[in-house]
Amino acid sequence: MEAVPRTLLRDRAYASIRDAIVSGTLAPGAVVRDVDLAERLGLSRAPVREAFARLVGEGLLESKPQSYTRVTPVVGAEVRDAAAVVGAMHELVARVAVPRLFAADVEGMRAANERFAAAVGAGDVDAALRADDELHDVLVRAAGNRAAAATVARYTPLIRRLERRRFGEGGACRSAGLHGRLIEACAAGDVDEAVRVTAEIWRTLADTADDAGKAETPDTADPTEAQDPPDAQDPHRT
Repeated sequence: MEAVPRTLLRDRAYASIRDAIVSGTLAPGAVVRDVDLAERLGLSRAPVREAFARLVGEGLLESKPQSYTRVTPVVGAEVRDAAAVVGAMHELVARVAVPRLFAADVEGMRAANERFAAAVGAGDVDAALRADDELHDVLVRAAGNRAAAATVARYTPLIRRLERRRFGEGGACRSAGLHGRLIEACAAGDVDEAVRVTAEIWRTLADTADDAGKAETPDTADPTEAQDPPDAQDPHRT
């Protein structure tokens, strides 16, 4: 049996921790330690540390060297900025992808939107967001722009945290109706309309982030103040 490549272990650690943060399993403000997560994931500490570094860069974790690493709060302004970037990438993708779509692609989008609407109706946030990804990924794949795809993948988790919270409060940040308009534009090969609807989808989400930001005060307290003094901690237990 061949050993699992280090890069795959790193990616596995990253995906697992990212998903736990997005789902709220690791809540905003929660202190995370590489040794604890490595044990839970059945990995060594090295790939977990690499995942931490990546997640810090993506804004899902924040770290104070030799002190703590913790999950960042959901900050409306940061989500708005991420939504603006992701929305711009989706507009670019729509402009390139629509002329390249086949009938099967459009049908795939319709099926994903049906799953999305059903999940929203059932209150199933996981299924709703999964279906939303599937719908928009049709356009991302058709566009074939790796830089746009990477940007979307990097910043969408920041947005998902707010969407999950809003969903839990009885609302949904995405609209099956807007999706339907996007699909019809794609079916008609109407690039300009597809771009306009895409912009509306992401503008609605940015507005939701603004509303959340007005009521949100990020927790800036140092979690180590309630823990053992630094000299009593293992500096590698980040």
